[in-house]
Amino acid sequence: MRTGQDRVTGTGTAGQGRRVPWKAEAEVFLTVAFLGAGALGAVQPATGVPTEVVQLTQFGPAAGVLAVALLWPGRIRARLAGTARAKRDTAWAGPGRSRAGLLLLLTAPLIIALAAGAYALLDGDGDARLTDPRSLAHPFALIVLAQLIGACGEEIGWRCYLQPLLRTRFGPLAAPVVVGLLWGAWHVQVFAQRPGYAAGFLLGTVAMSVVLGLALEGVRAHRLLLAGGFHTLVNLGMLLTMDEEDGAVLPMLLFGGACLLAAVPWVLRARHNARPEDAREPSAAPGRIPAAPHGAR
Repeated sequence: MRTGQDRVTGTGTAGQGRRVPWKAEAEVFLTVAFLGAGALGAVQPATGVPTEVVQLTQFGPAAGVLAVALLWPGRIRARLAGTARAKRDTAWAGPGRSRAGLLLLLTAPLIIALAAGAYALLDGDGDARLTDPRSLAHPFALIVLAQLIGACGEEIGWRCYLQPLLRTRFGPLAAPVVVGLLWGAWHVQVFAQRPGYAAGFLLGTVAMSVVLGLALEGVRAHRLLLAGGFHTLVNLGMLLTMDEEDGAVLPMLLFGGACLLAAVPWVLRARHNARPEDAREPSAAPGRIPAAPHGAR
């Protein structure tokens, strides 16, 4: 088992390398992701970009990845392995992994169906709160594209960088739980809402992070597109079926519960497919995305 430091080649005299703690990488990423999101949110009104289309704060995690890349360029390639297309990779690196990718994308509408259905039943009138895409202030096609771009701006940081980084130190379930908590805390504006709203939101981010972490375990290609697609489908589903943006507690609690229910099959699937050697939680090689358990490709 490795220590809390990884080796990275330096440019000092005599060709000696220097050691960079993995925590330093995480701290730089998180600092820039949080502060960058705040700065981008502050300047958005001056840009004229409608927040209903895309929120510039979503690119805070991408700024965090850029900061790490500037400080440690030799490490960023390993951390982002599989973000786009991997060499000698076709589809999603094999039928097993493509199946996991498809299941991931199908989990998003499942979450929305569970949350919206429960909301329609519990809200008293039994009617689903559906929004006609044609009634939105901006063309729906533009919103879809902007949502995908914004989601990728987040996911390149959370799922393509931080998740593989923490996965070298923690197990396949612990790593996404930590990422989910940080992802939820990054949405600082949520904590200005009522406690039940914030609790439902945090439950949702942790559960969705578990789904994403387990689904992408071992996937070495198109991680960004898969994570961004899942994120976009959830956002669009909530836009068209829920009214949690008004600060209502019930729909957010139901959304968090729906995410938790959707995460259960992924956890059971991972436990079923786990091999004995996978019990060693940290990955042996820093910067590498650990191989998927047998049968969970």
